[in-house]
Amino acid sequence: MYRNILTQLRQSFPQPVSDRVHDSYVAHTVMRALDHVDQLKTDLPVLGPKQPLDYAAARRSELADQGTDLEQVVQELVGYMRGASLWGHPRNQVNVCPPPTVAALVAELLAGLANPNLVWDEVSHRFALAELEMVATLSRLVGYDSQRSAGLFTFGGTACTLYAVRAGLEKALPHAMRDGLGELPVVLGSECGHYCLKSVAGWVGLGTRNVILIPSDARNQMSVELLAEAARTFLRRGKRIACIVATMGTTDSFGLDDLEAVLSLRDELVDEFALDYVPHVHADAVIGWAWAVFRDYDFQANPLVFRPRTLRALAATVERLKGLERADSVGIDFHKTGFAPYVSSLVLFREQADLLRLGREPSDMPYLFQTGEYHPGRYSLETSRSGAGALAALANLRLFGRSGLQALLGHLVEMAQALRELLESKPSIHIVNRENFGPVTLFRVYPPSVDTFKVPEREMSDPTFASELARHNEYNRQLAHFLHQEAMSGRGILLGQSDCYRHTPYGEPIVALKSYLMTPFVEEHHLQELVDKVLQAQGELESRLVPSSS
Repeated sequence: MYRNILTQLRQSFPQPVSDRVHDSYVAHTVMRALDHVDQLKTDLPVLGPKQPLDYAAARRSELADQGTDLEQVVQELVGYMRGASLWGHPRNQVNVCPPPTVAALVAELLAGLANPNLVWDEVSHRFALAELEMVATLSRLVGYDSQRSAGLFTFGGTACTLYAVRAGLEKALPHAMRDGLGELPVVLGSECGHYCLKSVAGWVGLGTRNVILIPSDARNQMSVELLAEAARTFLRRGKRIACIVATMGTTDSFGLDDLEAVLSLRDELVDEFALDYVPHVHADAVIGWAWAVFRDYDFQANPLVFRPRTLRALAATVERLKGLERADSVGIDFHKTGFAPYVSSLVLFREQADLLRLGREPSDMPYLFQTGEYHPGRYSLETSRSGAGALAALANLRLFGRSGLQALLGHLVEMAQALRELLESKPSIHIVNRENFGPVTLFRVYPPSVDTFKVPEREMSDPTFASELARHNEYNRQLAHFLHQEAMSGRGILLGQSDCYRHTPYGEPIVALKSYLMTPFVEEHHLQELVDKVLQAQGELESRLVPSSS
């Protein structure tokens, strides 16, 4: 009996030996799935109408006794695409989510067919070469010596930070991997940095209370002066510093920390306190890494003919990336500004020795690594690592080349700058991340009676203005709700919203609307449509509300 079932199921696998008829069947099955997906495309920035999800029904799911034929399974799978975001749609500007390229999608498919595990070249073979090629390529891009650096693809930007903090712990507390945390060092980072730093501290046993978040300035960059003050305070108390995280492109506002100053401070602290270790400095560049392709760009000749305002924005970002080559480690997300599918993240270490600190004893892994030359599983957290992320990254860098990635990023920044010009021309709109130069624009809309030359500054600095700030926060939340409804009806742009893009010095959150441009298909007429829709939303809101007075 089971043989009958087995014979049928064998047809649902790619054949292990060449079978042109069956290969055509597999290709046809994939093509039909793509055809079904294409039928879901409309003018909406999502695939088909987005309907409420029945979570209660999902929780009642169970395994059926009998299987379903492949064609029906594929059709059901396409059903899960309904309502999915179309990140390549120019009316989708929600977050730092790019559309993946065709090359990256093919890479994902091929990796799925081969199903490699990157912990060992015996079970990954040439996929191991892809990872090593990407480690070398990105090392050179950020300025590392590729003969001394090391890295691996991991499960996201959080994992990059996890590796960095864990390496920093091993520096501050030698043999902590073996003996545990006899004491609890601190980790320092920006209040505008990613919340994953606290997650990492909790998971490795440091505790979130030992994460010290340093206030940021108007450019959304960590205050080096306050960082120095905090570091010296803890060192005088006898605390060790496991890691300092500098954010090179914050998620909300594209804020860039002064990495050179952070590194100089770290070196000063080592000398000043005669430390017997060197605190680890991690550049969380999961978003900003891609701008390293402009490090050698001739901004005077401007061969790609970017507009002056765009050129200035690109040059300002490159200036902030100085020091990247001195950071102890760098986090890189190809599934953000590298246009690859999730998950494709690379953590790089300037010195291979730092990554090897995390290694295990060969006797702990007696059933692995008897052959081959590449054994990252000896020091990786994961014992299962897909080759898809590395191959997708390789595919895109081969596809783009340096000039291609420059053109993509330059276009996104150029469109963001054009949007800012349009927004700044409207008296009731205020851009809150004016000093940041990436593809994201955060802005607040005020009632027409509000003086946007004075009120935003008072909201930021004057505690007596907290009630006005709260009222304007709610105003922007209602605008965001209206804009979302319009976009889901096919009548507008799907924007993002941040309930707290940052806090005021007196502790209140600032709400902002967010346009995150990550699609190469966006053009200026989409930006005009966005501004028109925001003003329409304001008009609708004003017709229902009593205007605020300030």
